[in-house]
Amino acid sequence: MTATPSQPYTPDTSSKPVMPDEDVRRCGSVRPHPRPGDPPGRRQGGRDRRHSPLRDAVTLALLPLPLLALVLPAAFAGGGTRRWFGGRGESVRADAQAAKDAAAAAFYELDTAQRDLRISIETIVAVDSTPAAQRAVSDFDAIGRRIDEASRQYISAVDAHDLDRDDLDTSVAARARTELTEAKGELDKAKQDLDRFQQGLGPLLDKAETQLARLAPAVERARQTLLAASNALDAVRGAGLKADDLAARLAALGPELTKLNQGAGQHGVPETLQRADRVLRDAEAVRAEAERLPERAAEIDRRLVSLRTRAQALTTRSGQVDPVLSELRRRFTAACWQDLQRVPDQAAENVRQAETKLKEAKQAREEQRWPDATSLLSTVRALLNSTDEAVSAAGDRLQRLNAVAKDPQHEIERTRFAIRDAQRLAMAGRQTPEQRHARPLDESVARLDRAVASLEGRHPDYWHFLTETEAVRQTVSRVVTQIREERGQGA
Repeated sequence: MTATPSQPYTPDTSSKPVMPDEDVRRCGSVRPHPRPGDPPGRRQGGRDRRHSPLRDAVTLALLPLPLLALVLPAAFAGGGTRRWFGGRGESVRADAQAAKDAAAAAFYELDTAQRDLRISIETIVAVDSTPAAQRAVSDFDAIGRRIDEASRQYISAVDAHDLDRDDLDTSVAARARTELTEAKGELDKAKQDLDRFQQGLGPLLDKAETQLARLAPAVERARQTLLAASNALDAVRGAGLKADDLAARLAALGPELTKLNQGAGQHGVPETLQRADRVLRDAEAVRAEAERLPERAAEIDRRLVSLRTRAQALTTRSGQVDPVLSELRRRFTAACWQDLQRVPDQAAENVRQAETKLKEAKQAREEQRWPDATSLLSTVRALLNSTDEAVSAAGDRLQRLNAVAKDPQHEIERTRFAIRDAQRLAMAGRQTPEQRHARPLDESVARLDRAVASLEGRHPDYWHFLTETEAVRQTVSRVVTQIREERGQGA
């Protein structure tokens, strides 16, 4: 069923027609084509183009849903409304945020590097006290002040701008981006300075790390050596031997061990290393002596027996000196035996002193005063050696005098052979010998001739003759040695 108008339709330009177009115009999205004759700026029907907000809202509510979906984007994108996504403002904000993130990364990297380098500086300071190490510390402090300045600039730039604000202005974002970029540049420069300083720190750090690597093993070795010395001392005491001197030396190392246990943090790395080496050396000496102590005691016992036997033998031999001296006095001049007059008395005195020292050494052995026993036995040995030489000298004197008195020619030929051998060596490869070689050899020939001449007469001094020929052979031997050394250096 359709509706029909009550009156026929008559067009009238003065009246407002009710048309479907009017309803569409009220929504503000679709406009009818203007009719001929309408004045500019006016809609068809002569109504004003302005809308009230209330009427726009009501009109939108009355629109069908598909049409409303088409109208909404256009309404929000209308003139004068700020764009929520995209556009120049959001681009500047994103750049500022990127600059902030880059500066934060540079700040974190610089802070990490500074912390690591500070550990290296502390390592050097703990080990090294040289001027180079002190200079490294002052340089690090200067770089630290430079880093603090760059960090303050970065923190100030971050605190001055809140990039998360919804109403952030474009100019503020641009200024934030500039300041953050500058702050990052300063952080990068500080990082470069820090890297260069770290490269130059290499030798000092290597030296410090080497000493630190030595520290723990050195301290542990010292402790283990002290323990070994203590165990060796206990074993010696368990065998019935006293070692009071070793125990005192080991006890003196107790305070040093306490300082080692306190660590290098309190006493310093170099001092701790030196202390560990000293404790190791002293404790090792105590351990070695403790382990040798049973053998040392046995050796002292053997020496006591041996020296006592030797003293008894020398007592017997010294009694034979008087007959030797008597024969020397009877057959030879006084010059041949006069220096041996005191041999019997001196030998007896030396043997008496040696026996006294042997008794003292035996007592020291029983009391286990090992250093005293060793020293006394050394004194006994020296006394017996001196006595043995004196007693032997009397018998040797008589033997040599008998030989030269029987045939002095053997001693003469022996000395002349030595002189001729030296003269041939001095002339080898030369027309004339060096004066420093020829002169002592010529003097030796003359000296031998005088010694041979002294044998003439009724009572020749054979001992003087023997001493002169011995002196000539010693002079010739020195010349030969000199010639060979000079030619060896020239070759």
